[in-house]
Amino acid sequence: MDRRRFLMSSTVAGAAMLGGLSGCAGVPGGAPWPNRPALDADVEELQERTFRWFVDTTNRANGLTPDRWPRKSFASIAAVGFALTCWPIGVERGWMTREEARERTLITARFFHDAPQGPQATGVTGHKGFFYHFLDMETGHRYRDTELSTVDTTLFLGGLLYAAQWFDGDHPDEVEIRRLAQAIYERVEWDWAVVRPNRISMGWRPGSGFIEADWNVYNEGMLVLLLAIGSPTHPVPAAVWDEWCSVYDQSWTAEWGSAHLHFPPLFGHQYSHMFVDFRGIHDPFMRSKQAEIPGFDYFQNSVRAVQAQRRYAIDNPMGWAGYSADVWGLTACDGPGDFRQVIDGRERQFFSYSARGPGDRDDGTIAPTASLGSMPFAPAEVTACLKAMKARYGAALYTEYGFLDSFNPTLTATDRTLQHGRIVPGIGWVDGDYLGIDQGPIVIQIENHRSDEVWKRMRGEPNLIRGLKAAGFTGGWLADA
Repeated sequence: MDRRRFLMSSTVAGAAMLGGLSGCAGVPGGAPWPNRPALDADVEELQERTFRWFVDTTNRANGLTPDRWPRKSFASIAAVGFALTCWPIGVERGWMTREEARERTLITARFFHDAPQGPQATGVTGHKGFFYHFLDMETGHRYRDTELSTVDTTLFLGGLLYAAQWFDGDHPDEVEIRRLAQAIYERVEWDWAVVRPNRISMGWRPGSGFIEADWNVYNEGMLVLLLAIGSPTHPVPAAVWDEWCSVYDQSWTAEWGSAHLHFPPLFGHQYSHMFVDFRGIHDPFMRSKQAEIPGFDYFQNSVRAVQAQRRYAIDNPMGWAGYSADVWGLTACDGPGDFRQVIDGRERQFFSYSARGPGDRDDGTIAPTASLGSMPFAPAEVTACLKAMKARYGAALYTEYGFLDSFNPTLTATDRTLQHGRIVPGIGWVDGDYLGIDQGPIVIQIENHRSDEVWKRMRGEPNLIRGLKAAGFTGGWLADA
């Protein structure tokens, strides 16, 4: 189940929560944390290994990054956006030269700028400035019947706009990167995707038209709205943000602990946060919460969502193997397959690729990206989770490019056909692939935690600033922007 189908079918559910985690409050106003301890060696090694996945799998000829590897697959435009974000991080860390990062970024920007657009079903990369969710790795054309995706286009743009901020030199190629990035962003016809009042559609397909679902429940879509509102050429009205917030009552829960906007899989609390520093800035909804929860913002909301996930693993209401205070994390990821099986006298239901979360489609499958992509929100607990997963599952899970996408300690044997991965004796089911959209948050969020790098650059991104201010955000670092 992809994100679109999950959001269309999912109902808002509560999640168990834990009291405050250590070391995750940040500094009001968006400044880096002071006196931050040196990064743990295991975290640094993981970040570099995961970064190398993007280096080795991205097509050097066109800049396309695969959806998954080593299984042969199509390109994911969101993964391309994450790769574009990774190249400057690699330079900052000393893992890549500025020259190589510049070359890779320019190849990608030129490809997407020049790629064919149009309403036809084949032979094009996008339409109305948006791009198809998946593209052929070689031609860059639409892959099969995939949708024109507003959120995946946005995640691509997030990486491209960050690259434009980072490549700030006078070198002609860096000047061209900045020019192409703005041109690609400005031709996106966000207003075309508003087909229901003040709501942006999740996507469109030739022949069948717009997807029925819109971005109108709390999830990863904040950046979609902010870039759409901030567009200098095809903006949507600020009322789109008001409409987005108008249904927060469907997501707000305090049933089991600290109140927050709940969305079951953790990618919903990570993706927009990779590019937007929400610390200390408040929209009208967050300002309305200040009397009740002083200092509360969207960053703190993600802190509480991570607390909920860890508490859920500790409580383990469904009795899955492996869940604990040190091994936790549910999100969208691969799974063994779509089947039922009796284990220890209890029928269990398993899924293949699906979104997972507390109270919604939990089948015992843990995704390392869920915890590791949450590094800024709970650094001590995320680091402990990394070490525990390495220690308990070893080389079966942690390999050349970091953690494989997912694992399930409950499924230790089966006679069913597995759609992904294999059964590892003594460990359980382990995926055989890395997924680009799950690798990206690991590299990017570790970097935001350790150096504030992506957030720092994006605090100066004029299109994002324009969108935030139009949506009603004030305070913190935005006051000086």
